[in-house]
Amino acid sequence: MNTTAKHILVVDDDPFTAELTGMILESSEYEIIIADGGVDALEKLNSDDEISIVVSDMNMPFVSGVQLFEEMRGQGFTIPFVLLTGEDSAPLRLAHPDMDEIVTKDENLQETLPEIVDSLIAKRG
Repeated sequence: MNTTAKHILVVDDDPFTAELTGMILESSEYEIIIADGGVDALEKLNSDDEISIVVSDMNMPFVSGVQLFEEMRGQGFTIPFVLLTGEDSAPLRLAHPDMDEIVTKDENLQETLPEIVDSLIAKRG
């Protein structure tokens, strides 16, 4: 890995869940930036050009994870986007095939999320 840490933007309206997600990813030596919902995420994306990937909750007030993804792409952000959901991810994958990854929050998240993030960042170089 590079000597400079990759910045990961974790987006969730629940601070506790955001911290847990961040802790899962910090073990992979990433620098975690937490956004309190979609509006805050867009502000952080526009002010930090070192963000390498976005990991967002699906269900949030005001701006859902899907809406955040669509707004990011609409603003020209092409960085990888991982959507976390407590629901079955298959229908979301069918509805949004352009999303980089959609992950169900389950007992394997601690193992699968860092692997997915590592893979997506590695693909981007």
